[in-house]
Amino acid sequence: MEPRPAPPSVPRILVVEDEPDIAALIAYQLTREGFRVETASSGDQALTAVNREVPDLVVLDRMLPGLSGDEVLRSLRSEVATQSLPVLVLTAKREQEDRIQGLELGADDYLTKPFSPRELVLRVQSILRRSDQAGSEPGGRLLRAGPLALDVAAHQVSLNGEELNLTPTEFRLLQALLERRGRTQSRRQLLERAWDVESEVSERIQTRTVDMHIRRLRSKLGAIGDWVETVRGFGYRIKVPEREDG
Repeated sequence: MEPRPAPPSVPRILVVEDEPDIAALIAYQLTREGFRVETASSGDQALTAVNREVPDLVVLDRMLPGLSGDEVLRSLRSEVATQSLPVLVLTAKREQEDRIQGLELGADDYLTKPFSPRELVLRVQSILRRSDQAGSEPGGRLLRAGPLALDVAAHQVSLNGEELNLTPTEFRLLQALLERRGRTQSRRQLLERAWDVESEVSERIQTRTVDMHIRRLRSKLGAIGDWVETVRGFGYRIKVPEREDG
């Protein structure tokens, strides 16, 4: 089957992979699905490509020569223009610890080599659906907590009318907290909701992963970051002071 040509409006994907055969396979599969695809074989090339034109999603190998995939991901998450850029991490490592490390760095999903090309395509499509939900819900749905507003359909969060730049994972984490506002959710519940990670992961990994992202979310919420309360021994909840509610 010949690759289908991609119209300009379809998502653009940057594939960062130093093994030419794997890069070519990924590019072929994604192009066949109608995506626009660019490849880079090193971390430096990846950052140069992103600076030239921010893609809609990055497929990123962790084990790159020179600048590693982890360093590329840290760089993307440190810049305002790419903080929300969806990233699917690839690695030859199978250990659960390595998977969680990728998620901790801000990856939106994780796939181990060898992988099914079809599964990669499905993962990419799933991430893009979660990251671009504008118009997906008739009439939209707005979750509010004092001056904080989360628009589920538009996939936007604002504080006092100013839009916050959250990663897709941070958005889903905040959405999970707001949907059960005032109610405590365990780290396992939040992990399953925001990361789609199996509940079999160890309690230590659950704690480390969720706690790190909660800290980042609190930092972005600024003055109201302490509304995300820690419930010792269990998890988190979002609670609005009475003077701020309504």
